[in-house]
Amino acid sequence: MITAIVVDDEPYCCEALALLLERYCPGVHIIDVCYSAETALQSISEHTPTLLFLDIEMPHLNGFEMLEKIPEVAFQVIFTTSYDQYALKAIRFSALDYLLKPIDPDELQNAVQKAVQKIKFPPAPQIELLLEQLRHPSAAKKIAIPTMEGLQMISIDSIISCSSDSNYSVLLLKSKKKIVVSRTLKEIEEMLTEHSFLRVHHSFLVNLDEVAKYVKGKGGYLVMSDDSIVDVSNSRKDALLKKLQPDRL
Repeated sequence: MITAIVVDDEPYCCEALALLLERYCPGVHIIDVCYSAETALQSISEHTPTLLFLDIEMPHLNGFEMLEKIPEVAFQVIFTTSYDQYALKAIRFSALDYLLKPIDPDELQNAVQKAVQKIKFPPAPQIELLLEQLRHPSAAKKIAIPTMEGLQMISIDSIISCSSDSNYSVLLLKSKKKIVVSRTLKEIEEMLTEHSFLRVHHSFLVNLDEVAKYVKGKGGYLVMSDDSIVDVSNSRKDALLKKLQPDRL
């Protein structure tokens, strides 16, 4: 049985989530419902839940600020939120889960299943990444990457390029290691655009700091620092050259 606390300043949202959990996730037992971050902090201390459903937009303390006040997060977190591109980008960067309101039952089941699989692995490093990404979006040094084996924390500057493989992506590292990631290339792109990465082809995202040479052509191609070759699409060539030669174009 998974014990959960629901945190949301809107009572009807709490009631709707409770009904969905009862119907679609019977293995989740709600031990408390909190309508503010302040009461949630006390409840977490008293009940030590295994799962927290946490609304982001709350008065006084939002969900992120609340997490900053917890010395060590020892439970899984599923954020619930209305659409907020900036916040969702930071959440994806940290490989944490979120549910958009109104909550879809299938997405709820999927998020809970993933949380159950990760119960033995407290998300403290992911929470740290999340908060760091929110404070300094371009200064984060690591990214949380969901792989077939679990979750890996990877240094951003160790990535040379990323390529698309259907609903997965393949990261090529300086160590010559390749990592298959359970994310689309578009999702990887959204996480790394603040960090000198550029989409140069529908199938390739590159670390501009690792470009050794650009070879002209209709679209041309890049020679990366490890001598790997990356094609450049004609439609993305100008954007690439503007990044590589900002003072000349």
